[in-house]
Amino acid sequence: MKNKTVSNLGNNRKDSYSLVTRESISPCLPQDKPEYKQMVANIAKNLPAIRDASSNFHKSHSQFMAVTVDVTALTPIRAMKFTLAEIENTKVALTEAYFNSKKAKIKLERWESKLQETGDLFERQTIELKIERMQVAMEHSKELVGGAVRKINSFINQYNNLLAHVKKEGITEEEYEKEEVKYHIMTALKQALISARASGGRIDEGNHIYLFELGINGAQLELDAYLHTEMELLKEGKAPTHEMTLQWMEALAEKWADNPRIFAERRGFSLLDEQSLVNYVPDEILKEVS
Repeated sequence: MKNKTVSNLGNNRKDSYSLVTRESISPCLPQDKPEYKQMVANIAKNLPAIRDASSNFHKSHSQFMAVTVDVTALTPIRAMKFTLAEIENTKVALTEAYFNSKKAKIKLERWESKLQETGDLFERQTIELKIERMQVAMEHSKELVGGAVRKINSFINQYNNLLAHVKKEGITEEEYEKEEVKYHIMTALKQALISARASGGRIDEGNHIYLFELGINGAQLELDAYLHTEMELLKEGKAPTHEMTLQWMEALAEKWADNPRIFAERRGFSLLDEQSLVNYVPDEILKEVS
C-alpha cells in the first residue's frame, strides 16, 4: 500500500495548471456560491491552451527588445560586449537553476523514501503535500529554464551576426579598447542631441561634463548646425532620417578621435597600456619564443 502511494505520486507529476481543476479548487471555494462551478469548468476547459500559449513568454524580454532597448551600443564591439554580458548573466542563472534542480530532486527522493517508512496517516498526508508542492515548483522551473535557453541561443546568434557585420572571426581586447573612443564620443553626442531636442537646442549639463571628460570642446556649435539642417528639412516638408543622424555622429567621432588621447596625455595618462592587454604580446617576446 505504501509503495503504491509513492508510485502514484511519481507517475502523476503536477504543475500549477493541473491544480486549477474542479477536483482541486472546488473544496477551496465558498460552497454556497454555485456560480463558481461554471467558472471552474470554463477554466479547466481552457487551461491547456493557456499553458501552451504562456510557454512563449517565459523569458525576461523579447528578441526585439534585446537588440533595440537592452543592447543600445552604437558601435559593434561595444554591442558585442553587452551581448556577451547578457549571455554570461543568463548562463549564471542557468547554472543556479541546475543546482537548484538537483537539490530539489534530492529533497523529493528523501520525502518519497520517508513516505515509505511512515505509517502515521497525518504524517503521510503532510509528506504527500510537500512532494506535490515540490513537483509543481519543479515543473514551473522547467519553463523558466526553457526561456533562458532560448535567450542564450538568440544572443549567441546575435553575437555571430555582429562578427559577420564587422567581417571578423573574433575580437581582441586591443580592438575593444581602441573602439571605445568612437563609442563614447557617439554616445555623448546621442545623449546631447536628444537632450537638446527636448530643451530648446541646448546641451544639458550632464552631457557637457561627459564631452569635457572626453577632451571635446565646441560641441554646442556642431549641434546647432545639425539642428539647423533638420529644421531646414522640416520647412521643406521632409523628415530628418535616423541614418542622417548616425552619419553626423560618426563624422564627429572621426573628427574628434584624437581628443581623448590628447586630454589623457595632458593629465599624465596613456590612453592604452598595451602590456595590460590579454591578447597583446610584445615583438621582442615573440622573437624570443621563435
